[in-house]
Order: sequence, then C-alpha cells, then structure tokens
Amino acid sequence: MTRTIGLIGGMSWESSAEYYRLINEEVRRRLGGHHCARTLMLSVDFAEIEAMQRAGDWAAAGKLLAGAARTLEGGGADLVLLCTNTMHHVAAEVEAALTVPFVHLVDATAERISAVGLTTAGLLGTRFTMEMDFYRERMRRHGIEVLVPDDPGRALVHDVIYRELTRGRVEDASRAAYREVIAELAARGAQGVILGCTEITLLVGQQDSPVPVFDSTRIHAERAVDLALAGAGAPGRAADGGTPGRTGGPGGAGASAGEVVSG
Repeated sequence: MTRTIGLIGGMSWESSAEYYRLINEEVRRRLGGHHCARTLMLSVDFAEIEAMQRAGDWAAAGKLLAGAARTLEGGGADLVLLCTNTMHHVAAEVEAALTVPFVHLVDATAERISAVGLTTAGLLGTRFTMEMDFYRERMRRHGIEVLVPDDPGRALVHDVIYRELTRGRVEDASRAAYREVIAELAARGAQGVILGCTEITLLVGQQDSPVPVFDSTRIHAERAVDLALAGAGAPGRAADGGTPGRTGGPGGAGASAGEVVSG
C-alpha cells in the first residue's frame, strides 16, 4: 500500500489544484491503470495568510500552519507537504508539529539543481521569498548561490503573483514581462531559473527561458510521489538520514521523528 500524502494547501487554491493534478498524474504514470495517489488536503483561507504576511506576523502564520499539519497527521497522513514557497519561511514550526516526515520544498529543488551540476540559479517568487534570507540560506546549504531580479523586477514579479495569478488571471503581457526578467537573470550569470512560487508555473515554463527552468511545484510533487511509492521512512520517522537543517542524501530510513525529508 502506498503512503498517504498530506497537503497543506490554499495558498493559493489555484496552485493547490496543480499539486493535486501533478501528484496524481505522476502516480498514474508510474503505476498505470486506474492508480491514483492516496492524499489528504487541508486548504487554509489564503486571505488570512496574506494578511499575516503583510503584517509581518509570521509567528501567527506558523502557528496556523502547524495546526494544519497536526490535523493532517491526525487524519492519517504519512508525510506532509507545505504547498507554498513563501510559507516555507515558517517550515521549522510546521516540522516541529509533526512526528511524520516533512518534505521540504527548498531541499527538493536544490537537490534537483545540484544533480545537473549547476551552482547558480535565478529565483522568481514573492518579495518575501526573493528578499528574505530563508530561501537563499537553505539553497546555500546545498552549494547553490541564488540571484534575484533588481528592485523593479522584484516588484513586477511579486505584483503579478498577487494581483493576477493568485486570483486566477493569466495574462500574456505578464508572461512577456517575466520573460524579460528571466533573460536579465541569465545575462547576469544565472545557470538556471527557479520558479519559486507555486503559481508561477501557471504563467511561464521552459519555453520562456534561455536557461534550464526548475519548477518547484513539480519537483516538490514528484519528491512526494517518490516517498509515497517507495514507502521511505515510516510514520514517526523521516526518510532522510540527516538532521533538521542539515542537508542529506535521499532515501534510507533511520532519522529521528519529525525530521525534514530532503529532496
């Protein structure tokens, strides 16, 4: 029996729908027939989270999402994903609430980048993701240096996310603007580009970039399927052999309860 994937969603629901689609398509691709993923999703109200972001009340957001994680574990989730890049700012709080593995999006993305030999990547995301240290520092643990757009570029990328993508709008003009930002990052030395917001994949993809694109949503979803189908780890144990905050290789049980699962 495959393990049950717990999804903390709703940030926004558009990207949560992408997670659900990608996970189930990947399970069907691997297993064939009528197979689909065993999943539980708890979708929070993004309006509450967005207000906490604007107010800088990360402690309240962490408490809310930690509660969501506990609810999923209580409902039978064998591993838990936080389906948002920005809210990985409070990943430690979510992880601490769990005794089942927490699958860290940044670790999964960084390991995919490292696997193809790249050491510098451009990052597109919300202002919080691009400007706060949590994402870049986690990437550095894997040997990845991160470049972000200049201030006008960061403002454009952020505004498109919150004014359009999280409201279900996908505009051609915004796609063209993102292409320019990506091209500028590549010109500055980015060997690849991270789509570091789960909505950005709705707007741009590899066809819009002169360098390899790393879709954090797809990478995170595929890592969840890896663990669910392999049965890596066990309830109350993590599949990664490292310690929280330390990078480690994929696979292999034997880590302590509640530990981060690296991708």
